[in-house]
Amino acid sequence: MADLLTFLVLVVPVPSAMRWVRYLAPAVVLIAVAQAAVEGPRWQMVPAYVLTGLFFLVWLWQKIAPAGGTAGQGLTHRLAIGLAIGLGALGLVVSIALPIVFPVIRFPRPSGPYAIGTMTYHWVDVSRPEIFTADPNDHRELMVQVWYPAEGNPSARRAPYVQDARVLWSVADLLHLPRFIFGHVKYVTTNGVPSAPVADGGPYPVLIFSHGRSGFRGHNTFQVEELVSHGYIVATIDHPYASSGVVFPDGRLVAFDPRMFDPAHPGHPKFYDVAIPFLAQDVSFALDQLADLNQADPNGILTGQLDLQRTGMFGVSLGGAITAEASKLDPRIRASLMMDVFMPADVVQSGLKQPAMWISRDAKYMKLEHWTQEDIDETVTTPRAVFESKPRDAYLVLVAGMFHANFSDLPFFTPLSSRLGMTGPIDANRGHDIVNAYSLAFFDRYLKGQPAPLLDGPPAQFPEVTFDKRGP
Repeated sequence: MADLLTFLVLVVPVPSAMRWVRYLAPAVVLIAVAQAAVEGPRWQMVPAYVLTGLFFLVWLWQKIAPAGGTAGQGLTHRLAIGLAIGLGALGLVVSIALPIVFPVIRFPRPSGPYAIGTMTYHWVDVSRPEIFTADPNDHRELMVQVWYPAEGNPSARRAPYVQDARVLWSVADLLHLPRFIFGHVKYVTTNGVPSAPVADGGPYPVLIFSHGRSGFRGHNTFQVEELVSHGYIVATIDHPYASSGVVFPDGRLVAFDPRMFDPAHPGHPKFYDVAIPFLAQDVSFALDQLADLNQADPNGILTGQLDLQRTGMFGVSLGGAITAEASKLDPRIRASLMMDVFMPADVVQSGLKQPAMWISRDAKYMKLEHWTQEDIDETVTTPRAVFESKPRDAYLVLVAGMFHANFSDLPFFTPLSSRLGMTGPIDANRGHDIVNAYSLAFFDRYLKGQPAPLLDGPPAQFPEVTFDKRGP
């Protein structure tokens, strides 16, 4: 409907050669109202709304103005029409550009045989005080979204990408942008259907996902949905104070804690060393809650559907460091995938016992992204150290052309992400395909016991990848 409105705003101001088009002005007003009511008003459409009102006023003025008139009235009429056309031409460019640059994105359909269901839970860890606040009575609270294989229903309502656009305010603040800049994201939908019936074939292996610094539980939806479509249940954790924002059921917004970012050490702030072990406890608590959910889901949907004997974890950026720390601490995690991040010092010292995969990129792309040499060295050397400490079941995957944001959904947010230096020279969809292929192969081998030829040697289908492994 937004596209239709933009098209009509294009043709309404066409001059005398197409006078009949001017009679569309009242229809354009109705379409603008319908678009705002049905799809929701968006700031990107404001120029189209303004032009719609302007053209309607000009049309209305033409209708009520006398048929005859003085020469002055005729001049005024021509000036009004000229002004409308001039403003229309200028506004037209803006009306077309803004929805293209900041689109309401559509996620690609996952490749697996399963449809996707999703539900969100609010859990409170009464045994654990909150370290991010000074109130000793605060206990750790989590919002966790569970994605699961579901029965297909093409006509069912899809779950929103974010429940509340306020969760992205901290991202806008960090980028020095107005907070409304991401308001349109609330109109984005996923491929998941809320509370859909579980597909036959369970119980399913379980994966935990941990987001990056100032991210949110949904920012790797491209990867989560692909895994779910191939028969995994994925629980995505919002880590309060490390997330861009978390909104709890009572409406409270927990914002990003600025201690999690240090301009002097952008890749590894000192507060990380306190925060990462604490955030890793979110994972163990979530696994406890998932075990209870498997016994008796209050929604009556996931009871008996989670195979917690086959549990893995994956994370990107800070979430990758949390994945490593949680995997070191909790033996329930049987396979660990870390993406584009350093390894905590205690993990480097002790290593990881479970099968592990790292997906990252060569240092030259970190330099191209203007990372500090300190961050580059740590991100390159610490995963390599843990990888080399394992005698077997370890994989190191480096993807040429990737920037940090390529490991998330961010390339979808604007087609100009690469031109703006936000993402690397690799095609964004190609990068996602590679991440998905290796993620699925890794978890299929170690949680499902299925063959994974992609992990056996250099990949002919992915020449962008430098691949190394330990053991068979």
